[in-house]
Amino acid sequence: MVNQVVSYDGSIVASPRQLVYPQTAEEIQAILRDPTRFPSPLRAMGSYHSLTPCASSDGTIVNMTHMSEVLSVDVTNMTFTAQAGLEMIEASHALRAQGLQMMLNIEIGNMTLGSAACCHSKDALDGIEFGQVSSYVTAMKWVTPAGDLAEASEADNPGLLRLMRSSYGLCGIIYEVTLRIKPIEALHFTYLPRPVAELTEAEVESLLDTSEGLICWTVGRTAIFQKRHRIAEPGILGSLQAAARRHLWNYEGAHVGRFIDRFITDKSLHTAVQQGDFDAENFLYSTLHALGGITLLAPDKTVDYHNTPPEGRYAFTFWAFPRAQWLATYRAYLDFADQHFRDTGFRCNMPLGSYHIRRDPSSLLSYTQDQEIFSIDPIHASTDAAAWQNFLERFNEFASERNGIPLLNQSPFVTRQQVEAAYGQRWQQFSAWVRSEDPGGRMLNSFFAALLSPA
Repeated sequence: MVNQVVSYDGSIVASPRQLVYPQTAEEIQAILRDPTRFPSPLRAMGSYHSLTPCASSDGTIVNMTHMSEVLSVDVTNMTFTAQAGLEMIEASHALRAQGLQMMLNIEIGNMTLGSAACCHSKDALDGIEFGQVSSYVTAMKWVTPAGDLAEASEADNPGLLRLMRSSYGLCGIIYEVTLRIKPIEALHFTYLPRPVAELTEAEVESLLDTSEGLICWTVGRTAIFQKRHRIAEPGILGSLQAAARRHLWNYEGAHVGRFIDRFITDKSLHTAVQQGDFDAENFLYSTLHALGGITLLAPDKTVDYHNTPPEGRYAFTFWAFPRAQWLATYRAYLDFADQHFRDTGFRCNMPLGSYHIRRDPSSLLSYTQDQEIFSIDPIHASTDAAAWQNFLERFNEFASERNGIPLLNQSPFVTRQQVEAAYGQRWQQFSAWVRSEDPGGRMLNSFFAALLSPA
């Protein structure tokens, strides 16, 4: 029987010789210590929501979803401890029952705690302090590539914890995670539409400086700045507005874009209908602006994609850019995307996202290690994998030339040269550390082998 594992959006398929579901740390130890029965490379996997093959293997994939128990909720120290296979949405439900929430309620609720603890993530609307989930990890336990138990915490070996927060499972399989939590909060989101041509550096700087959290959505040549504000109560319409928002991300946005691309083949008609879709989206944002925005409880930002049909799924990429150069890079990207459309006929069919993330040195590979960033995130519901890949590769070149930093699980088709340029000496340090922790390459799959700098 052939094991086959398919990523959330269907773009990545892995066929490991062994696919195992451990339920204890001892079982993970036994798996790592038996390379004959469980061949290398050995990779841990959660929901397989990544956009790159960072969790893929043709050897052994260790699916952690059978280790999903909540272990403790410490209301004195405001920490939450659970097994690594627990999903963020499940953790959110457990905390909400006690009037508590995660520090970051990221949109992709199916990310597991183990993945969140050691891989790149991002959130701009809760990220009033940090925008990466791993930065709120106060302790973790793992099994090393040699099969030994290990742990680190902020109180005990914080330097090792900083390394493990961006280890991508290359230095062991995380099986237990402790994160900071806080009382549940109500949020108010406002939406400010602005023609891209009219934006100034001063206006963008003011929006960044005066926002608790900020995302910029772009439809056509209109930028919509979504700002977050804490409020006392979500109001009587809060739950309804939250449900409508989740439905939009779970079904409507991708479904419409994919329908247009798949069934309207005439080029002129396709362009006209797609523009009509963009106009409808801009009307929605203008209406939200006129009505004063929406309110919801912070955990309601998180979306459960388990029941999303294939037609409702989408993919994206993420590159982080220095805050000070964002507006120039953003305008250059829009010109790049228009030129790519003229050259190839391909255009992303969903709004462009841009996340503001504050400076954060909490992990070795933090993409905000040195400064705040504002990202550029093309989002697309693909009907032509080759066209989407070609766009991503061209965008990677565009981004790398402009001091962009990719995320290893959310920026498909990056090259070693691009990663080395983005992370500099930190990538050399990371590569050397991975080799020192796993000299036999027990956990090194082909994806990371191609990216790590030579010894």
